[in-house]
Amino acid sequence: MLKFQIALTLIPGIGDINGKKLITHCGGVEAVFKEKKHVLMKISGIGETVANAIHNHDVFDKAEKEMEFIEKYNIKPLFYLDKAYPSRLKNCIDSPLLMYYMGNTDLNNTKVISIVGTRKATEYGKDITKQIVNDLASQNVLIVSGLAYGIDTCSHKAAVDINLPTVGILAHGLDRLYPALNKPLAEKMLKNGGLLTEFRSQTIPDRENFPKRNRIIAGMADAIIVVEASRKGGALITAEIANSYNRDVFAVPGRLNDSFSEGCNHLIKVNKAVLIESAEDIIYILGWEKTGIENKNIQQKLFIEFTPDEKIIYDLIFEKKSMVIDQIIGESQLSASKTAAALLNLEFEGILKSLPGKIYVLA
Repeated sequence: MLKFQIALTLIPGIGDINGKKLITHCGGVEAVFKEKKHVLMKISGIGETVANAIHNHDVFDKAEKEMEFIEKYNIKPLFYLDKAYPSRLKNCIDSPLLMYYMGNTDLNNTKVISIVGTRKATEYGKDITKQIVNDLASQNVLIVSGLAYGIDTCSHKAAVDINLPTVGILAHGLDRLYPALNKPLAEKMLKNGGLLTEFRSQTIPDRENFPKRNRIIAGMADAIIVVEASRKGGALITAEIANSYNRDVFAVPGRLNDSFSEGCNHLIKVNKAVLIESAEDIIYILGWEKTGIENKNIQQKLFIEFTPDEKIIYDLIFEKKSMVIDQIIGESQLSASKTAAALLNLEFEGILKSLPGKIYVLA
């Protein structure tokens, strides 16, 4: 199965969105390669060129070579239908079909924060980043960033220093590391965190890979924090993507004439980010400060008589710890309207609470 998953990502012209259409229509990734050409051409977005590419490909040898690399270095392939695949990212239309993960932390941590910023961070930016990460430690949050110079490096290092899990999203394959100076940091991250990429081995960090990398940083988190950023650059791209994914975006303000704060101030000015001064602001806005406080009434809540729909949803979330609404609909096999009604009542009764990104957890 993995050979077909890798192979599908190697066929030119398919991409993540059309790849998912093909799998859904054909009934599985292997079935895509066995489907007749005229049937493939009837699928929206799949024309004759792509259909021909699927039938006349030569990608299986490359896929098998990648499988050897994966096995040799104990890399975990994450197909978008796998349980270990980041569930928040799974609900983004352009999420990668397949990713490669080297590490040992849960990418579906109950709380995930992405931190981005300039590569030319000032001491102010570094101090703020370190303080925010330190103050988020009590929330057992997973810190995600891009392992680039500057704010990215600072956020990863701050997490490593206090043994907080942190994952770096790469713009290249796992057979190399860019920038090379961060190799010692990356090795430490593997002990409590990891490295994640959608790019197979032998992929170099080409310029066009970084915006693609940024959508993963934005999509797999509850919220994104921009610490320092110019008006143009990767941090602002990530913030724009996060807004398109309906993620909360926070920005640390800076001096008006400071080029490194220009991007943050602009995001705040045009209401694309919420101004924050500390981790306390983040915790308050995301509703995390209530974690554990309401559990004192849990015994009373358990005696509430559930409707059949509510019982199904409660049992699912109790088992999974956290679920996005699309997961709940899919696994409960309830209609969207029934799911929404049951979730609303469970929230009203204080059994569940909703987090950013339409994620539900037990209260």
